[in-house]
Amino acid sequence: MASLSLWRQAGRSPGALGVALKAEMLKGTFWTYSAWTDKAAIYAYAGAEPHRSTVRRKRKVMREATFVFFTAPVDELPVSWDEVRRRIAEERESAQPRPESH
Repeated sequence: MASLSLWRQAGRSPGALGVALKAEMLKGTFWTYSAWTDKAAIYAYAGAEPHRSTVRRKRKVMREATFVFFTAPVDELPVSWDEVRRRIAEERESAQPRPESH
């Protein structure tokens, strides 16, 4: 399974502090949450194999992806899944176009 391969890759990548994967198989939804030392580390992971080619291959079947970046002190990690979902919902809401008022 590609998700497990990418999860293992992330866990071994320089700058990774922690990685979690949650799968809702019946919905076809996969959640990942990771903590990194900085954005350069996560971008290096995303550009490396097998992540780069896997994402390219899966893009056609993926419905949507939401990426949320935030900083947190190491002593507050791991952030709960409830908090991760809250932040994703907040990000999606802020990305929605606002109706113009006249």
